[in-house]
Amino acid sequence: MIEVQDLVRRYGDTAVVDGVSLRLPERAFVSVIGANGAGKSSLLSMVARLLPASAGRALVAGLDVAATPGDVLARRLGILRQDNGVAARVTIRDLVAFGRYPHSRGRLGPADHAAIADALRFLDLEPLADRFLDEVSGGQRQRAFIAMVLAQDTDCILLDEPLNNLDMRHAAAMMALLRRAVDERGRTIVAVLHDVNFASCYSDLIVAMRDGKVVAVGPPDEIVTPAVLREVYGIDVEVVTVRGYRTVFFYR
Repeated sequence: MIEVQDLVRRYGDTAVVDGVSLRLPERAFVSVIGANGAGKSSLLSMVARLLPASAGRALVAGLDVAATPGDVLARRLGILRQDNGVAARVTIRDLVAFGRYPHSRGRLGPADHAAIADALRFLDLEPLADRFLDEVSGGQRQRAFIAMVLAQDTDCILLDEPLNNLDMRHAAAMMALLRRAVDERGRTIVAVLHDVNFASCYSDLIVAMRDGKVVAVGPPDEIVTPAVLREVYGIDVEVVTVRGYRTVFFYR
């Protein structure tokens, strides 16, 4: 369970996250949507303790993230940022092994090797495991980073724009893999997404933000509506149901 209580992040007099309170369900895919500057990434960063809160608090599995030792939190919560900063001359296998550090402290044992192999297999990366990151495609590289987070073996995973720089095909494949991680592995995934249609098709719950505040929270049928999306993005859209999923269209 992830819970935030009156969370605030200020830069000077400007609140980029302004009194957000949420209780997110376990074993669910939660998408956070909103326009640029809505506070989505700042919210995730505070939950992950990458960014200190100006006020309020965030809890993961009942643990206050600001007061919990880092090694304890890292066994409960995995995070993948937009800019991961990992050198290209690292093999995919070694990258995935980084996810085991909270458990192994750099001394990989049988359980760690098993978790690494499982993550590589789950993300269909076994044939590429010994390739360097700069020798694979952008989609394969992104799968490798997701495998690293899955190998960390946490109940909760935060993903900041996991579809960044992926084309439509690779984005759809990534969303399918993340959905499987929830359905088959019981993970809780919270992802910042810019594509509302992907959020609509794959999410159990959508959190919609604007100007640092939560505008609406609910299942896709409640959030992917012309009225809510106009409040979130400030534009008029048409929403139609295609194969049971709400799909957004906009026109010039």
